[in-house]
Amino acid sequence: MIKVGFYQFCPTFGDVRANLHKIAEAIETTKADILVLPELCTTGYLFTSRDEVAKLAEPIPGPTTLFLENVARRKNMWLVLGMAERDEVSKKFYNSAVLIGPDGLKAVYRKAHLFFEEKLYFAPGDTPFRVYDLGVARVGMLVCFDHFFPEATRTLALQGAQIICHPSNLVLPGKGQQITRVRAMENRIFWVLANRCGTEERNGKKLTYTGASQIIAPDGEIVAQAPPDEESLQIVEISPAQADDKHVTAMNDLFRDRRPELYEK
Repeated sequence: MIKVGFYQFCPTFGDVRANLHKIAEAIETTKADILVLPELCTTGYLFTSRDEVAKLAEPIPGPTTLFLENVARRKNMWLVLGMAERDEVSKKFYNSAVLIGPDGLKAVYRKAHLFFEEKLYFAPGDTPFRVYDLGVARVGMLVCFDHFFPEATRTLALQGAQIICHPSNLVLPGKGQQITRVRAMENRIFWVLANRCGTEERNGKKLTYTGASQIIAPDGEIVAQAPPDEESLQIVEISPAQADDKHVTAMNDLFRDRRPELYEK
């Protein structure tokens, strides 16, 4: 058994230092093996210009990942969180998720499916969907709108992912929470959705986030859920090996019953 969880909170736009210290303070009294945080949780989400992105995005590795490496090392836990990445070679910006553990930065995933006005500020991700063996579990990462595309989750599940870590800033009421339950069930995997809560209103634009972060078992049952409009840190115990059994009935294994030769691209 391992302990997994999410920290749902309301970042302050543009104040990376304050957001990092808020995360560190929340984690300080937390015992978990894997903890997932929201999308773009170090900067806030509602950008209104590329200049803002350029000011707040960071290289990876960089100051933010270094700060969180120290936290993860001290707490002996794995962190998955979303942040704005600046690629120093291409000069592009990415909406990225990072996987950080007791030994430092392990992986970066760049969001493949950009939502709405993200397309004005970020480049679509170019990193493959990959699974990482953390010793305690095998995990894959998706970012927010990626969950709308079943191929992304199935790719990770076929590689042996036991847990999907899903930093998000969901704004469509009920949709993300419903879809991620389906994705967990149709792939028989655990899902940790870390959404944010609160409202951002900037330069005439306004977004209200749906909260309701949740941890879902391979049978689709919700084993932990946050309220829609409050900060919440929740940890539960799970057995990752449960995700290795793809049976729906004694005679139906979801992966062995696949018929890829019939599926059209």
